[in-house]
Amino acid sequence: MTFELITPGRIVFGRGAAAGAAARIAAMGRRILLVRGGSVGFADALAADLRAQGAEVLGLRGQGEPTLDALQSALAEARAFAPDAVAAIGGGSVIDLGKALAALVPSDRPPLDHLEVVGQGLPLPGPPLPMAALPTTAGTGAEATKNAVIGVPAHGRKVSLRDDRMIPALALVDPGLTDGCPWAVTLASALDAVTQVIEPYLSARANPLTDALCRDAIPRGLAALVRLAEAEDAAARDALALVSLTGGIALANAGLGAVHGLAGVIGGRHGAPHGAICGRLLVPVLRENRAALAAEGRPVDRFDEVAAWIAAALGCAPAAALDRFAAWIDTAGLPRLSDMAQGVPDPAALAREAGLSSSMKANPVTLAPEALARIVAAG
Repeated sequence: MTFELITPGRIVFGRGAAAGAAARIAAMGRRILLVRGGSVGFADALAADLRAQGAEVLGLRGQGEPTLDALQSALAEARAFAPDAVAAIGGGSVIDLGKALAALVPSDRPPLDHLEVVGQGLPLPGPPLPMAALPTTAGTGAEATKNAVIGVPAHGRKVSLRDDRMIPALALVDPGLTDGCPWAVTLASALDAVTQVIEPYLSARANPLTDALCRDAIPRGLAALVRLAEAEDAAARDALALVSLTGGIALANAGLGAVHGLAGVIGGRHGAPHGAICGRLLVPVLRENRAALAAEGRPVDRFDEVAAWIAAALGCAPAAALDRFAAWIDTAGLPRLSDMAQGVPDPAALAREAGLSSSMKANPVTLAPEALARIVAAG
């Protein structure tokens, strides 16, 4: 038995934790690049607190999921400022932009050289700048991952900038920053968070430590999602923030699977939001993966565990869990892929491209192109 576990240098979790963020970030350096989302009110207070700590602060705003052009523009501004450290506060896209800037400011090569699939995938020439991540949504777990997802519209793909050293030095997770998040964002983000503890649990690269994290997080996340569908609930927000953090750790170490392998291609080609895509693909991927494993005579006990957890959250029999979950997702208001996408997705073409993704390599079984096409059609 051999495995490694990569985690942020320090994790600070809990309501009220954001109040101490400025002192922790200022300890990383005097010149702080603050990457923020456009609607994150706490970012203004954080910038003021950092300046009160004696730091010089340059603020950059992330606008949606980062593209290569947006990254290059932000990188030019960041290099001119010459930061000592980077702090990112916002959703997963903002944190990914912050991680990419922390990684690339010290590099003397263009970003494309380091990107997977569409670039050369070259390793970083040196360590990234120290990085602090403060998530304001509970979904991507970007505060605990070693990659940044970048859209490359010219290639119709979302791909990763990836390096073990990109994992943040500080993951500061205050669930209070997610309170009041609109339901549509909460639903898509939470389904992404749940997917990111289910896929590592079923992954071909799962290990005992990621298993332990996921066994706790899967039922916790499902129950919290169902509660939040009924009413705003601080305890459910806390639970989802923990599940999101857990998912980041789990996927950084055990990988993901076909949901994310397909989601990167669909998002890159059709402009649909990542979390919503994952939510739409989760049930059909679970169905196809279990069927493919069973056809090969391989164990499906983990899939049955996941079905039992879904059943417990929804109050149904395990045999009906996937049908009930698919119906619940419809009722909760998640759009279908055909409604989210700009243009009608071609299942066969998307299936071919998804086979090249890094996420697909951890899927528990090799899915035939016809199976991947059925998944996309079912979404």
